[in-house]
Amino acid sequence: MAVEQRADENSAASRADPAAGDPMAAGAALRRRHGATEGRPDEFDMLGRAWTLLPGVFAPIHTVTTKLFTGWLPYPVGGSFLEVGSGTGVTAVTAALTGCASVTAVDIAGAAVANTEANAARHGVADRVRVLQSDLFDALGAGERFDVIYWNSNVIDAPPEFEYDDELQWAFFDRGYAAHSRFLSQGTKLLTPGGRMFLGFNGLGNAERLGALAEEHGLRLKTRRRRPGALGGMSVAISLLEILPA
Repeated sequence: MAVEQRADENSAASRADPAAGDPMAAGAALRRRHGATEGRPDEFDMLGRAWTLLPGVFAPIHTVTTKLFTGWLPYPVGGSFLEVGSGTGVTAVTAALTGCASVTAVDIAGAAVANTEANAARHGVADRVRVLQSDLFDALGAGERFDVIYWNSNVIDAPPEFEYDDELQWAFFDRGYAAHSRFLSQGTKLLTPGGRMFLGFNGLGNAERLGALAEEHGLRLKTRRRRPGALGGMSVAISLLEILPA
């Protein structure tokens, strides 16, 4: 039986981002919650559809971000869509079902690749959803271009000494913001003329560092949608950012 997706919201979610907090501890709490096996369903409901959930994959039932960003994105009907960090594949499959002619979903984790493939097949769009195991854009072919590029990023700015112990940690932690820097510097080169690039972000992330990276790469960030939410026991703002030329 599918489990309905529930937003982790409470009275704290209506307050502003905390002035002081510990994003690393919040990320560790999220990692434990998403990696727990006891009571974890093998499918869930979201956006009016049932989805397969495999072990070891970021579970959208625990946070509201996947549901929000999937509902907020402007899908290029008849065009091409690239999702970085596809997880269970909710957004990539929704893009195909919304009318994108071509969808590419990439994830660094093998379990997430399998989960996205399973949901693309489950919803009858495997012919339009290509799934690749890739560290950001590494597995893409030369010359590929997309009308929309999107990433619900691993926002927590981990220190240089941080060590990744398992694939699931890639969903939450970005050591030195190296992946964010690469996304900004490389992603804009993969857009079609008039193409758009979006980043799913939240208050556990280092907004100041992200803004500095954008400026360094000749870009600016524009908030398209924003609302309060709760992640890892902290009240945060959840934002869909568009990446634009400076």
